[in-house]
Amino acid sequence: MGLTNEQIINTEQVLKDSLRYKFNNYSPEPASMPFHTRLLGKDRMALFSFIHSLNTTFGTTVFEPVAEALAKPRFKNTQTHTKSGKLISEAALFEIQKIMNNLETTTTSPNKMAEIESIRKVCQTGQTRKVKPTLVDLLLETSENELFLFDLKTAKPNAGGFKEYKRTLLEWVAAALFLNPNAKVNTLIAIPYNPYEPEPYERWTIMGMLDMKYELKVAEEFWDFIGGQGTYKELLDCFERVGIELRDEIDQYFIRFNK
Repeated sequence: MGLTNEQIINTEQVLKDSLRYKFNNYSPEPASMPFHTRLLGKDRMALFSFIHSLNTTFGTTVFEPVAEALAKPRFKNTQTHTKSGKLISEAALFEIQKIMNNLETTTTSPNKMAEIESIRKVCQTGQTRKVKPTLVDLLLETSENELFLFDLKTAKPNAGGFKEYKRTLLEWVAAALFLNPNAKVNTLIAIPYNPYEPEPYERWTIMGMLDMKYELKVAEEFWDFIGGQGTYKELLDCFERVGIELRDEIDQYFIRFNK
């Protein structure tokens, strides 16, 4: 299928705007590292600091707006940084805790379809609880009213937080079903690229928390889902073209740290 010229232009503009904004508003951390600085030079240390800072904001400043731009032609509704809902039934909260307990004790294996249906059965049962689930990074709604709620994570998420990621996905389900018990809802973790390529992404398979088929999309699987087949490869080309176009600007920015 491939990206349209308009999508390519929009994507590359998002990248340019993000980098230029970073250049205009970023100042390297003042921490003194005299041995590193003398060994590598001020410009390289500034580059190291810049890349580290960029990595921490890449999701919100690059991946999320790019993902939304790519998804717009294919989905009837796209949103970033939005709420899944603010109410969950007490019975649904109990059901979520039961699911978590069973997974933590390996009593059961992850089965997202079964978990959704168990929450659906009690999604409006009992008292109503006001909650503040983690914001949805990217919400997509198809023309058939099917919802896809994504939590975008870095390529190597902190393994210690995987339980909370799972709980968040289940809470999104409960909040969405409280609003509409008949809704077809999918909640997933998205990893923009695979740092282990060409090997498969297996960071969480041993954790026993995520249903790898229904709760995780990595690299090509994620980008091609939202933008159509071939999107991932074309997106990499967009990044490369922008990097080439802005190379002089990037070099000029870091040269000043040599003074």
